[in-house]
Amino acid sequence: MVTFPAFISRLFLHKKKLIALLLVCPSYTMAQHPPAEYHHLFTAGVASGLMGGLYDGFYPVDSLKTKGDFGLGAPDKLDGELLVLNGKVYQTQFTGKTFEIADQHHRVPFCMVNFFRANTVIHVRDSMNKTTFYHYLDSIMPNVNGMYAIHIKGKFRYLKTRAFPPVNGQPYPQLAGMLDRQHFFQYKESSGDLVGYRLPVYMDNTNISGYHFHYLSDQKDAGGHIVDLITGDIAIEISELDSYTVQVPATPAFNQFDFKKDRQEDIKSVERGAAK
Repeated sequence: MVTFPAFISRLFLHKKKLIALLLVCPSYTMAQHPPAEYHHLFTAGVASGLMGGLYDGFYPVDSLKTKGDFGLGAPDKLDGELLVLNGKVYQTQFTGKTFEIADQHHRVPFCMVNFFRANTVIHVRDSMNKTTFYHYLDSIMPNVNGMYAIHIKGKFRYLKTRAFPPVNGQPYPQLAGMLDRQHFFQYKESSGDLVGYRLPVYMDNTNISGYHFHYLSDQKDAGGHIVDLITGDIAIEISELDSYTVQVPATPAFNQFDFKKDRQEDIKSVERGAAK
């Protein structure tokens, strides 16, 4: 039987040992739970490289999760579209099949993520088409040179999304040359999440400037890159970002890639889902 004084004595001894461990190895707890950087954008890969055919994955999903719990990108071999929400990574294939990626060693060719914490939350019930909605977002994000992560959750009267089929066999075609291979999906009266960003022009080529959203339904069974939309009853959450880093691939294909070509128009065509 342990007496109360003996219990207190053992507890105190345990506490002293824990303090000694932290003094000897102060990184012990930090290594287990590194602090989240809520205003930093991390990008694996280079957007203009993806546009030019760098589709081979190089950055593991499990490493991506240490850089952010929110974001979007492309899967290995361009097999559809990626979305990161609440620390989980989802893939929508060109067939429309949508699922959480179970293989944490799956590697991505391009993805941008951040740890999401909203600075602004606005509830909007007005129905707006994509052009009107983007103008509205501009009005509540007045810094044209600011970086914003945007989470939109709720009901949508209409959504049109797309996903690319996987590539097989090199040389890989440029992404703007694959627009005729896109598969489109249309949803009416759908509920779910839009995950996206509005990034400034000076980030073009490394990232994608302007608005860029991917969708995931509440049932987690539908998604894709947003091509068109009509909003319904939604909540808009905005997180302002103030810094970013880019992890470049250490691959022969990247090392030999020609970045002198201006791919801004290709990026815009791919973002719209159609050539000019």
